[in-house]
Amino acid sequence: MTTVPGQLVWEIVKRNNCFLVKQFGRGNAKVQFSKETNNLCNLNSYKHSGLANKKTVTIQVADKEQGVVLGTTKTKKQNKPKLSVNKSVLKKEFPRMAKAVANQVHHALDLLAFNLVVVVNYYRPDLKKAALARLSVISKGLRVAKSGPKRRNRQA
Repeated sequence: MTTVPGQLVWEIVKRNNCFLVKQFGRGNAKVQFSKETNNLCNLNSYKHSGLANKKTVTIQVADKEQGVVLGTTKTKKQNKPKLSVNKSVLKKEFPRMAKAVANQVHHALDLLAFNLVVVVNYYRPDLKKAALARLSVISKGLRVAKSGPKRRNRQA
């Protein structure tokens, strides 16, 4: 089966699809939002679109566990949407999760002795900043507040 290029899909879908949020400003707002599953920033743009791009990244809250699900799409399984997502659950502290997300999206290994930068995983380097920002927000929401007596300020 042949695949359709991403630019053509985007031209067809960019103004009218079921994921668009048109309730802000009667649909003519400068910023349009989208509710796609593989859209990191929930913006209606080609860069962030989960429909038009073959390689997408998604970060969501895990259903039952206190963790974060990192999902990337397989480019060879485009015809089977259910099988096309690699999902991995991250349950570590934030710095280790951030390193795992950065390694999955775009990881550059620095070789200081030779002054070279070798790119190990070149999945979607343009989404690294957005993926880390979303991970930060989700992990901040998952933190449980410490229980115990609240301290009062004793200054006069």
